[in-house]
Amino acid sequence: MSTTPGRPTTGRATTGDTVSRSPVQVVALLYGIVFLLVGIAGFIPGITTGYGTLQFAGHQSEAMLLGIFQVSILHNIVHLLYGIAGVALSRTGTSARHYLLWGGIVYLVLWLYGLFIGHDSPANFVPLNNADNWLHLALGITMVALSFLPRRHRADDYPSTMSRP
Repeated sequence: MSTTPGRPTTGRATTGDTVSRSPVQVVALLYGIVFLLVGIAGFIPGITTGYGTLQFAGHQSEAMLLGIFQVSILHNIVHLLYGIAGVALSRTGTSARHYLLWGGIVYLVLWLYGLFIGHDSPANFVPLNNADNWLHLALGITMVALSFLPRRHRADDYPSTMSRP
């Protein structure tokens, strides 16, 4: 955090002209980048098998990201939006923490939703399969757990003091 007079505080530690992020900011940024890559990959034939069956939404989409995870255009858009949010919210420790915490909670709710709806049901609008369900559980647990990483650098916790002669 900048303590130089006239310079705004950003919530990030600065060293000269470089900016370092707190652990929770780094993790939120990494999750954001991965979600962006997954969202883009869902639109690339070859990475997504059955690309010709890709639907906007619904369980009828038989497109499979990496041949494992059932996807649709809506599913890919959600990943892209999660990615944009992760990158944008990684700018401060507090917003990064909220991204991971609330994003993880949403994934845990989505995991439960996927467990209780029939995969061939019209309620499976995302669409979800067993691989998606277990990935959502892992994402939910890790995002919530990682949201408790430090929001500031250790040096920011202790203000510098000038020694007295």
